[in-house]
Amino acid sequence: MNFLSHYYFDHTTTNCYHVLGTVLPDLLKNADKNIVLHPEKHQQIQRDIQSITYGWEKHLEVDRYFHSSEFFKTHSHQLKLLLRPAIEGSPVKPFFLGHVALELILDNLLLTTGKVIADDFYAHLGSCDDEIIRAFLFSNGMKNPEAFIRFYDDFKRSRYLHSYAETEQVAYALKRICMRIWTNPFTRDQETAMNIIIRHYRQQLEDNFLSIFDEIDSMLKN
Repeated sequence: MNFLSHYYFDHTTTNCYHVLGTVLPDLLKNADKNIVLHPEKHQQIQRDIQSITYGWEKHLEVDRYFHSSEFFKTHSHQLKLLLRPAIEGSPVKPFFLGHVALELILDNLLLTTGKVIADDFYAHLGSCDDEIIRAFLFSNGMKNPEAFIRFYDDFKRSRYLHSYAETEQVAYALKRICMRIWTNPFTRDQETAMNIIIRHYRQQLEDNFLSIFDEIDSMLKN
């Protein structure tokens, strides 16, 4: 799941460090795909650092349930089949595209239906003390936390998750993600075709997309 989908499960919490923990694995991956931390395997003593760890563990649990669900398997596969002819000649793998497109569509639907508020999410991140984040990263083996802190500051400042509320921006976000792996992933025509497919698929999901969140929420409580 993407940032706002992870946030959905804890959008009522008042603990900003827990919220940070629920999205930190993906933030670290975006900052540097070579960063590998396993805080869930270590005992954390400081309360705020422990809250980040609990959020991190929640992230792993949500992703595990999501990626093993019939909802994910069905819709990522359908998107793969729909997007494959639209990106013919692109180096991007259709399976990867279907996977990420589904996650971005879910974020879009959460925003556009008012189930989460992007400003609230950013307010949580803005309330976290960088010194606590540095301590968390350092205690889990990161030698140079400053590289992440710079990325994190840019992430908060850009507030680009607001753009997910515009369905036309979902294909652009897909392109940005793919550009981390492939230099020129799509032509302009391919982007246009992707936009049409994503817009139509979003409409198909709108009435029942919350079913996957309800399913995961139920599993988290068991």
